[in-house]
Amino acid sequence: MDALCSSGEIGSKFWDSNLSVYTDNPDLTPCFQNSLLAWTPCIYLWVALPCYLFYLKHHSLGYIILSHLSRLKTALGVLLWCVSWADLFYSFHGLIHGRAPAPVFFVTPLVVGITMLLATLLIQYERLRGVQSSGVLIIFWFLCVICAIIPFRSKILSAIAEGKISDPFRFATFYIYFALVLCALIMSCFREKSPLFSQGNDDPNPCPEASAGFLSRLFFWWFTKLAILGYRQPLEEQDLWSLNSDDTSQIVVQRLLEAWQKQKKQVTGLKASATFGKKGPLEDEALLGSPPKSQEPSFLRALLTAFTSSLIISGCFKLIQDLLNFVNPQLLSILIRFISNTEAPTWWGFLLAGLMFMSSMMQTLILHQYYHCIFVTALRLRTAIIGIIYRKALVITSSVRRKSTVGEMVNLMSVDAQRFMDLFPFLHLIWSAPLQIILAIYFLWQILGPSVLAGVALMVLLIPFNSAVAVKMRALQVEQMKLKDSRIKVMSEILGGIKVLKLYAWEPSFLELVEGIRQSELQVLGKTAYLQAINTFIFVCTPFLVTLITLGVYVCVDPDNVLDAEKAFVSVSLFNILKNPLNYFPLLISNLTQTSVSLKRIQNFLNQDELDPQCVERKNISPGYAITIHRGTFTWAQDLPPTLHSLDMQVLKGALVAVVGPVGCGKSSLVSALLGEMEKLEGMVCVKGSVAYVPQQAWIQNCTLQENVLFGRALDPKRYQRALETCALLADLEMLPGGDQTEIGEKGINLSGGQRQRISLARAVYSDADVFLLDDPLSAVDSHVAKHIFDQVIGPQGVLAGKTRVLVTHGISFLPQTDAIIVLADGKVSEMGHYSALLQHDGSFANFLHNYVPDEDQKSLEALEGADGMLLMDDTFSTSTVMTDNSVYDIQRQLMRQTSALSSEGEGQGRPALRRHLSQSEEVAKVTKETGVLIQEEKAETGTVKLNVFLDYAKAVGLWTTVAICLLYAGQSAASIGANIWLSNWANEATMDEKQNNTSQRLGVYAALGILQGILVMLSAFTMVVGSIQAARLLHETLLHNKMRSPQSFFDTTPSGRILNRFSKDIHVIDEALAPTILMLLNSFYSSISTLVVIIASTPLFSVVILPLVVFYIFVQA
Repeated sequence: MDALCSSGEIGSKFWDSNLSVYTDNPDLTPCFQNSLLAWTPCIYLWVALPCYLFYLKHHSLGYIILSHLSRLKTALGVLLWCVSWADLFYSFHGLIHGRAPAPVFFVTPLVVGITMLLATLLIQYERLRGVQSSGVLIIFWFLCVICAIIPFRSKILSAIAEGKISDPFRFATFYIYFALVLCALIMSCFREKSPLFSQGNDDPNPCPEASAGFLSRLFFWWFTKLAILGYRQPLEEQDLWSLNSDDTSQIVVQRLLEAWQKQKKQVTGLKASATFGKKGPLEDEALLGSPPKSQEPSFLRALLTAFTSSLIISGCFKLIQDLLNFVNPQLLSILIRFISNTEAPTWWGFLLAGLMFMSSMMQTLILHQYYHCIFVTALRLRTAIIGIIYRKALVITSSVRRKSTVGEMVNLMSVDAQRFMDLFPFLHLIWSAPLQIILAIYFLWQILGPSVLAGVALMVLLIPFNSAVAVKMRALQVEQMKLKDSRIKVMSEILGGIKVLKLYAWEPSFLELVEGIRQSELQVLGKTAYLQAINTFIFVCTPFLVTLITLGVYVCVDPDNVLDAEKAFVSVSLFNILKNPLNYFPLLISNLTQTSVSLKRIQNFLNQDELDPQCVERKNISPGYAITIHRGTFTWAQDLPPTLHSLDMQVLKGALVAVVGPVGCGKSSLVSALLGEMEKLEGMVCVKGSVAYVPQQAWIQNCTLQENVLFGRALDPKRYQRALETCALLADLEMLPGGDQTEIGEKGINLSGGQRQRISLARAVYSDADVFLLDDPLSAVDSHVAKHIFDQVIGPQGVLAGKTRVLVTHGISFLPQTDAIIVLADGKVSEMGHYSALLQHDGSFANFLHNYVPDEDQKSLEALEGADGMLLMDDTFSTSTVMTDNSVYDIQRQLMRQTSALSSEGEGQGRPALRRHLSQSEEVAKVTKETGVLIQEEKAETGTVKLNVFLDYAKAVGLWTTVAICLLYAGQSAASIGANIWLSNWANEATMDEKQNNTSQRLGVYAALGILQGILVMLSAFTMVVGSIQAARLLHETLLHNKMRSPQSFFDTTPSGRILNRFSKDIHVIDEALAPTILMLLNSFYSSISTLVVIIASTPLFSVVILPLVVFYIFVQA
């Protein structure tokens, strides 16, 4: 480098310590200023350019129109290029006139000029790719300004010292250059307009993060508005911004689904190639020693593939933060040497303080960017896992559905998915912790020498113990999840049949069942918590023991080894850095153990068999036919015998076909086979066009009646009105308090069975599908209503005339009006033909009619006899509604609903049951009439957590137990303070006497204080385990007893999913998340208090500063 400046006008060395370091007025040499200092921004831009261009090529956000801001930025770039080339031409001019400038005056203007031209072109390319704010260019202009400040000062001081300007042209061009780069930096901080031709965003409340500039993202200024709003008033859901498009479930679930499908295809391809290329199995097994294991798609690889970019970005942030973490100990070492050196220049201290401040600021910025990235990715991960599990639950086969209970699927989506989210913030510790440990040991070696190997040996010896604890915790975790699945399964069954359970007063029996499972679950949870407490004790003691053993070996191995202030405090600083990865390791091991169990559970579930989407052919079908089955054999599970055998049937397009047969012959199974819900063993099934399905038990959503009928389709008033009229729903609309806007309870709880079935049929009618599969929809309605529906909807003159209809029915009165009848017997088609032809044939159909007609006649007679009474109440009340007042209206609506419910659900076995059912529903009817809303929205508390919530949990833990935990943590903090003060006095003694006295006593007291700290931590952890288990038992028991004693109206107006979530996710938080969080809170609180106590005790003047800081901190937290 000296060769670039040794000749010509500069004639200086590249570096001069006497000029730059050992002086009271430091400055850099002219050679350094004109070479490396000027090249630094250029080197940064050229290094960052390839990666940035690759990013821009694959991330186009649209096109930004050429604005005044963009023109100004471009003009500044061109002017900077002109200034650099003016310097270059000036150097050539001097060379021509015999002045022979130094080579650096040719190289630097050339490099800077080309870089400025590149920056100008990059401005325009970013505009074409839709970049509103460029972080790369902001950093570039910032480096240009920072690197120009030193020459700015030097040139002024040089001119003042010499009394003249030695080179006026370069003096002028430099200050023009400085003014231009400063303007360029200011201009780059402003954001461009939104790009054109980008994806339109009609959201009235979009998240400002998506359009925020680089500085706004770096310092989180985009969040300030919401923080101020939250300070002024409690935040509610409508105050929050909409999700960014990259955070929505449509994007993240699809991304993970594609990665999972790719994994499945790879494994399928490997299996196919292995099967194709396998010629000698015996020879292969002889060579391999054992048959190869069957491969399964890896869900872990799918997760890594789907979130690779986020992991890499967060990993880069974590790497930078870890490296910056080791800067302050080195600066601390230099600072201690500076303080002990009385001849050192004063500006060294200011420089070191400034560098420590800048290092801490950079750490804070990088760390919070890392946290933001990792937590957003964790939320995306959880969303994607829940979405892919939910999609899988919709397509699993019946055999899988028998093994995978509802409770298991609920736990997969709530507990197991949450465990992945809990692990993600610690995931980078897998590589970050070893890196920090290696760097800490390296720097400690520089200070303490081989003595540090004693501490390393201790860490290595603890690895087998930690591994054994992790294996045991994993086994307990598997057992706990099985018990949790069983408990949630029982709770799901209780909520599904809560009405029957209350009618028969079975609450005590089911309470004992749930509490028995819960007791076993708490026993396993207690074992896991005790292991976790032992793990915590080991890892709290490990950093201290490493420090103790290392310092002890250092001072004992050689009497000349003196523990002075620099070695002591820098070592402690490095040991504190070493403490963080060692302290977080138990959390990492615990979360890895739990997540590995969850990963295996999710992967097993996702690898279960799915319904074949190609089971039903939709394209190739014989002309003129809507449904064909050729030699079809179907089963509900592979391990069960076939339900339907060798079916051969053809249904003409637009025909009405009835399916009849005795109970259990396979009529509903036939409909399921046409829907593709059964496993096809052989044959071919073809269905042409869209399909509408009306099940035997109506499926009703928890929404308004209109939304149930529309089912997500746009409202067509004429078609909607026709569907209501033909399905006999108009009279019901007059009875309902809100008409078609009345909210229907979960599973149609506030409707009769007939009403639910008619709504389900109206939904199918409104869909206007090509094929209608009707699974006995007339069985749940009264006979006169059934005749109306058949005539107006299903029959030859109904609104579905011309559509293909497959009707499963027991009503023989409708059979003569059908186009064809399929008679099933023992899972086979015994007969198929027209009604008259089948009667003449005198086969299975004729026998069916002869066996069924007496029962049908008796049933029809009873229905006609009851028409004057309860069954015609519907007609009577619906025609007289207008003439009644409000009180009579309420009574008749209530009576009609109860009567209809009793007639359809078979609950009217006696007068007491009728009275009880009426009393349970009075509150539901009252709420529905008063508010128009049956299902009340879940209320969320706003503002800070109230003190009584903490008191309730403290009471559940036990007041004495809570006091004991707090006192133990206070004692642990006191022991920690004592150990640090003792170490400080030890180092001060060596500094004053330059020798070590009473080494054994110093080391023994230091060891005693550290071991006392570890014992107190373990006792507090054990006490917290006892208290948390007691709280978990008491809170679950209280919740369970409260819900089991709640009236039926509560279950009618509360979705079962909301109740089930209390027993799954919320109980999981109480069981496993709350206790560690409280311990972390106590640790942070007592650490902060102990730090303040030590600082105030050593520097009382700090108490003047701390009060404003506390006020400011409370204001910010508020």
